Amino acid sequence: MPQVPQKATGTTAVYGSYVLVREEGLPVVKRDQWVVIEGDRIAAVSASRPASADHVLDRPGRFILPGLLNLHNHCFSEAVARTHAEDGGGRKNSQSVVYSVLLPLTKSGIDILTPEERMAIGRLGILQLLKGGATTVMEPFRNGIPEMFDAALEMGLRFYGAPYLFSSANPKADAKGVVQYDVADASGSDSERDLATWNTIHGKWHGLDGGRIQVTMSPHATDTCDPDLLRAAHARARELGVQVTTHLAQSVREVEVIGQRYDGRTPAEYLDWLGLLGPDLLAAHCIACSDTDLDLMAKRDMTVLNCPRVFARTGKTAAFSRFAEKGIRTVVGTDGYNMDLLGEINAAAMISKIVSGDATVASSPTMIDAVTAQAAAAIKRPDLGEIRPGATADLTIVDMTHPHLQPLFDPMKALVALANRANIDSVIVDGRVLVENGGYTLGDEAAITAAGSAAIARIWDLPEARAAFAS
Repeated sequence: MPQVPQKATGTTAVYGSYVLVREEGLPVVKRDQWVVIEGDRIAAVSASRPASADHVLDRPGRFILPGLLNLHNHCFSEAVARTHAEDGGGRKNSQSVVYSVLLPLTKSGIDILTPEERMAIGRLGILQLLKGGATTVMEPFRNGIPEMFDAALEMGLRFYGAPYLFSSANPKADAKGVVQYDVADASGSDSERDLATWNTIHGKWHGLDGGRIQVTMSPHATDTCDPDLLRAAHARARELGVQVTTHLAQSVREVEVIGQRYDGRTPAEYLDWLGLLGPDLLAAHCIACSDTDLDLMAKRDMTVLNCPRVFARTGKTAAFSRFAEKGIRTVVGTDGYNMDLLGEINAAAMISKIVSGDATVASSPTMIDAVTAQAAAAIKRPDLGEIRPGATADLTIVDMTHPHLQPLFDPMKALVALANRANIDSVIVDGRVLVENGGYTLGDEAAITAAGSAAIARIWDLPEARAAFAS
């Protein structure tokens, strides 16, 4: 078990030229305020500097936000594809890279890498998330990478780990893009083994470090999970009171496959038929959902996890506004691609305006809400996503003094339209200052980056990786 960062104690005072608070349920920017932290809680928001503090962050031009929540990300698998999947790389017969590259090569990585190498990749991903502004991540990954939990525990990020469950031990698509389920052997089905593994992981990790580490139920997708697995997974999640996250309608081919298997149902209708479409479900992507599907999803009060840039690289528009305007709670995640949460909300806003032809949709307050208050509501954490006395001390602090953010009139509009990960000044989780003045405080960034990159390079050297990326 890795060493846990020292618990935050004493008083931390953070000055913000701009501080995002909520008034009457809406985000509002207050000028020239001090956010005072006692231990792991926000104690006050005040125009007066505290008389004394153990740690002071006092730099002008900073915009203090509630800690940003990134509820869909893949540190490991997207690292495998980085700079390979752009410009159409790795797409056999124009199919999704999920089954031709990401899942197969992640499995190969688990098989060949040592625990130390897998840990190195985990650390690199967590470092990117923190420097991208996230204080909380929901991270689906193969259950053979427990080192993701180790890395998050060690590095201080608030972590909702979501080990995958599959109905096939090694899901691959055939030439037509259809994922076939394996037949159970004498030792039981892959579904049963995955659920047993998930239970073991939950027992070991859930609730560590005062609840900073959580375990989320994560059946992978509608086309890789059969009805029995989905029912069993959701029943167990409800028994334990944990969220469920999955991939839903992330391609037209998935919609065709589910329709062929289940009497013409769409993926959303398939989950609803099983009784799984509800407030505890966070579904990623949903880009191939019909308008009728979206009406059903809004009625069931589920959450859509919108990750626009990973689809933009393939020439597809995953418009945030399409879901939000149907009344669906819609939040923004990075899907492992770039891991720049400010850049992601910029893309979500821009793509929505282009698709709708309406400059007023996906407004700056709406997009900030999507990675703060709305995201916190999706995981039932009223103590997150808001700066107020009594809230958990998770903060993301942005340096608004950069030339590309000046002159500055409206900080919320500047944040969404112009800012990016390079403007992240500080990140605080549970009162611990993890990033300060742009640098990670608990480790050597250069060493973390070198070790993680070297481990990924071992996967890239595999013959199957060369073949996948050559296509």
